[in-house]
Amino acid sequence: MILSILQAIGLFLATNIDDIIVLSLFFARGAGQRGTTVRILVGQYLGFVGILGAAVLVALGAGAFLPPEVIPYFGLIPLALGLWAAWQAWRRRHDDDDDEGKIEGKKVAIWAVAGVTFANGGDNIGVYVPVFLNVGPAAVVAYCVVFLALVAVLVIVAKFIATRRPIAEILERWEHILFPLVLIGLGVFILISGGAFGL
Repeated sequence: MILSILQAIGLFLATNIDDIIVLSLFFARGAGQRGTTVRILVGQYLGFVGILGAAVLVALGAGAFLPPEVIPYFGLIPLALGLWAAWQAWRRRHDDDDDEGKIEGKKVAIWAVAGVTFANGGDNIGVYVPVFLNVGPAAVVAYCVVFLALVAVLVIVAKFIATRRPIAEILERWEHILFPLVLIGLGVFILISGGAFGL
């Protein structure tokens, strides 16, 4: 069991380290808004529970629920969110609501965090399924418990990074450009790496 826990920690770090950047941008986007941390935490948990559920179902042979060829198309979620954020930033470029609006940030939606987390989890599902197939049910449960505990740690680390003064200043200044670019890039990467649309 101890070995399973250590393996789970290593597997989680290897497959989720990229989430820190996306989560930090969510924190920068919601800076100054009440409840941002809770919404990001809930969204991250919802998205990650979806990832674990899909991985367990596929590992149990329930591929009919989520055929592997469907997974790459989840890249459309961050792509759409990124394009929407870019459109919003472009529309606001001439607004003179200036400093107050920038300092207060924007409300981060739980569904947006959950959608991006799940869409970014295609590689997680691809890695978790073979692992789950090669361990017993008790180990699968141990993996899931460890993963869910580490989701909170991931969110705390992302918040820590986003609230360090030099990083926070960079994120505050460039968030309106970085946020859409990262989401669009993530969506395109998921689509291309998964071979969606014959790419």
